[in-house]
Amino acid sequence: MTVPELRPWRAAGPHVARAASAVRPRLARFARTAGPRIARFARATAPQLARITRSKTWQYTAGAATAGLALAAGVVTAAGPWDSTGQRTAERDRAVALEHTGGADHGRGSGASGTSSGSPRPAPSAGPVLTGLGGTTTPGGVKAAPGTADLADLLDPLLKDDPALGEHRAASVVDLTTGKRLYGLDGGAPRTPASTTKIATAVAALTALGPDHRLTTRTALEADTGELVLVGGGDPTLTARKDARGLASLRTLAERTAAALKKRDVRKVTLSYDTTLYAGTEMHPIGVNENLARVTALMTDEGRTDDSTSGPAPRVPDPAADAARTFAGFLKQHGVTASPPGPSKATARADTLATVSSPPLSALVERMLTNSDNDLAEALARHTAVATGKRADFAGAGAAVTARLEQLGLPVRGARFHDGSGLDRTDLISADLLTALLAEAADPARPQLRTVLTGLPVAHFTGTLAGRYTDGAAGLVRAKTGTLTGVNTLAGTVTTPDGRILAFAFLANATTDPWTAQTTLDRAATALATP
Repeated sequence: MTVPELRPWRAAGPHVARAASAVRPRLARFARTAGPRIARFARATAPQLARITRSKTWQYTAGAATAGLALAAGVVTAAGPWDSTGQRTAERDRAVALEHTGGADHGRGSGASGTSSGSPRPAPSAGPVLTGLGGTTTPGGVKAAPGTADLADLLDPLLKDDPALGEHRAASVVDLTTGKRLYGLDGGAPRTPASTTKIATAVAALTALGPDHRLTTRTALEADTGELVLVGGGDPTLTARKDARGLASLRTLAERTAAALKKRDVRKVTLSYDTTLYAGTEMHPIGVNENLARVTALMTDEGRTDDSTSGPAPRVPDPAADAARTFAGFLKQHGVTASPPGPSKATARADTLATVSSPPLSALVERMLTNSDNDLAEALARHTAVATGKRADFAGAGAAVTARLEQLGLPVRGARFHDGSGLDRTDLISADLLTALLAEAADPARPQLRTVLTGLPVAHFTGTLAGRYTDGAAGLVRAKTGTLTGVNTLAGTVTTPDGRILAFAFLANATTDPWTAQTTLDRAATALATP
């Protein structure tokens, strides 16, 4: 069966050729200069790194990713601008901490020759790692992408025939180098996507706001009444913890606000809080649930009542009021007494006293995708609405996300976004749209979207994939997971045995055995990654 290629909006060949021409001289310089660093790094890394680097490091190299480039692990320290709180540092540090040996010709085995029968598989040296660009090859270079017939042989027994996937299945596989669709199974049919919705939310937010955008919480003093207003900026990562770990700190905001008040000789204030950045109901359609807090423009630590930073957790019933009360306590520590806080709205005449800002949006996107952070997802969908003039409620956020994807020329027919997280079972996304989103993020012309790829959990290593892929494709698959009752989905990228980067999306609705369905989807991704 002939599988149609993607529409012209994704035919990446010319872009890849231009990218290849641009980066080839720099690659040549890198190959001459980076060898010693790669050698030192390879000696320190774990045997798993030989597998992981082929799938990881291409995401760290911006436009070169879609050209099929995979650089050695030593480049991780210098490539990619999104490392302030991103996961590439954690990945590198974990690999180094394992303290195993490796290296094609610089390993340290137990024998006199530097090798032993029990030595780990060596990490690749610079030469073999620099793969062919723009159709050229190097020794042992890149082969053609898998043919459609080959993929059908691999995937059909899993995606078509396995009863664990229920009655409604959809799949799409795309070669990110050429833009060619290699496999399709009802690819255009809308399905309930669960948390793979967050890929769409990420693309929409990054295009609407930009990767450097920050979410700012501030205090404002009403000059005529003396009222102090804590103004929520829609940052669910605002933290009240002593160790802010690079996040915006409510303690710091209180300290700065108290200092500003004392300069005005103010020691007592009427405290209010402003959540009017968002509109509509705060309660998600699923109701009270440990997977997310009420959706409000003011909260600290995602309203969590424990010390967790991800995953399900008990939440405070009113995150905004709780944050304001906590803020009042911090003010008191700095010599300013505040009244019990209540809701209000800062006027345009109010003077801003102090601000704190989140990490850049690129880092927030990585966190959202890696941890499947529902609170961040709902916040970013609303910020997309605010940035594009839509009402900042559930309906407006969904309309804003759809509009951004339409502007990018993506296949949104049949798509429905009723939230930003995918917890709403009435959301609909096609497999073709998910792979198109991933291809958009891999486009050399859109480096602002690269964290959509770098934020994807790594198989058997990070985020929601940390406990999966115990054999076969560890480190080679990066994917966003999605799970609701009767829904199992998986969408991401995979490095093939011949060095190609593929985007894939697998969606199964009406599943009856979630664990078996999840295993089947993992096996399908593994089939792409292994010989």
